[in-house]
Order: sequence, then structure tokens, then C-alpha cells
Amino acid sequence: MASEPPPTGGPSSGEPSPGEVELSGGGSPLAGAAEPADATDPALGRVRPGQPTPGSSQRVGPGADEGLADPGGAGRRQRHELWMRRALQIAVTGPEPSSLPGSPRAQPPLGDAGSSSAGPGPAGGAPMADDVPVGAVIYGPDGTELASGRNERELTGDPTAHAEVLALRRAAERLGRWRLDDCTLVVTLEPCTMCAGAIVLARIATVVFGAWEPKTGAAGSLWDVLRDRRLNHRPEVYGGLLEAENSAVLRAFFR
Repeated sequence: MASEPPPTGGPSSGEPSPGEVELSGGGSPLAGAAEPADATDPALGRVRPGQPTPGSSQRVGPGADEGLADPGGAGRRQRHELWMRRALQIAVTGPEPSSLPGSPRAQPPLGDAGSSSAGPGPAGGAPMADDVPVGAVIYGPDGTELASGRNERELTGDPTAHAEVLALRRAAERLGRWRLDDCTLVVTLEPCTMCAGAIVLARIATVVFGAWEPKTGAAGSLWDVLRDRRLNHRPEVYGGLLEAENSAVLRAFFR
């Protein structure tokens, strides 16, 4: 069965086995296998990159043949790679003006024939200030791109203007609701504690991230906010996707 590429340089102390493709301890990577109810318990030991992320007792993890609304569409791994390349594009160039709130060509909120309310956003297609190049994109359950964001802390002077937070705000504005159930957030760098908390509060269903962040990561590196079993929502998490490509963009920025 096809699998996500196992992340390298992740938070675990050992190398993942060949069959390991997702994050979190416990569970089986085999399609159709049931996961233990306590698979997110920190007491189980180290996080093992490559294990299915449990959401509830007896939940079966997604298989590699999981498709989009179109039965002939790409499977999960292919879909995640396509989406991550889109997030990487956002990290390098920024969102297109037409995808930002307040743009004359911006898509209106779903179910509303009017235009969306004005909101700040950088011009697309050009490097933005001295912001770290991190890109995030949010997709609906049918694969529709709902919103995107790139770091704008330096550009706007807003300490909360991380790529994930901006994408969450724009997706919520477009949908007209704060709950982003069944949506997938794809980001080029492991979320920090602020972004991980916002992701949980927005009820994002799935998180896919690229490079690990050993200094501030909150999806397995320093903390694991996204899968903390004490919280009332835990998204699916896939880490280390296209890690080499995402890391190269960040290294070039800090060089």
C-alpha cells in the first residue's frame, strides 16, 4: 500500500520502520486496522512518526486509496503532495491578490452573492518584507481551496500574523462560520503552540505539515498540542511531507 514518506529529523529518538507513515504512538498502519483507545496517551512513550493518529476508540485510519469526491481522483498521499506544493508556492510568492479578502476578484463567502468584507493582505507575487517564508492553505472536504496565508508579522507588525492564523481567519470569513469541520490545513512548517491552539479551536479535521520545527514545534517536536488527549478535539496529523523541499526554502532564507 502507498504511504506518506516517513519524516526524517523528527522528534523521535529512533528511526521509523519502513511501514510507518503518519504521526502518534500506537495503532496500526494497515488499512482497516482498529486503533487502541489510548493511542494518544503520553504515557505510552515516544512519538513514533509513521503511526495513524487516533481520534476516538475503534476509529479506522484513512487508507492510501482514500480519494476525493471524484472516485477517479488522486489518493491521499498524492493529494497531500499536491496541496503541499501549493503551500510551498504560497511560502515563496505569497497568496495571489484574487485570493485575499477585499480584493476586487476575491471569491465571496460561500452562499453569498455579495463581495467579502475588506481585510488586510499582502500583494501576491513578490517577496514580503523580512517574514519567514511559511505558507498555509486550507482545503474544504471536496478539495476546494478555501483560503491561504503567508507569514506577515514583519509586514503588518502583528505578532499573531502567522501563515496558519491568517489562513484560518480567511477561511472562516469565506465560509461565514468559525467551525472549519472537515477542512484540511496544509502548512510548510510544523505549527507553533499559538497556531496549534488556533487549529484545535477551529475544529480543523486534518493537518499536514512539511518541515519539522525543533525550536518551537507543537505537533510533536517540543509539544504535541494537536493530539493532546486532554483536549476536546484532536485532528488527524501528517508530518514531514516534502520535508527536504520545505526545509530548503527556510534554509535559503536564513542563510
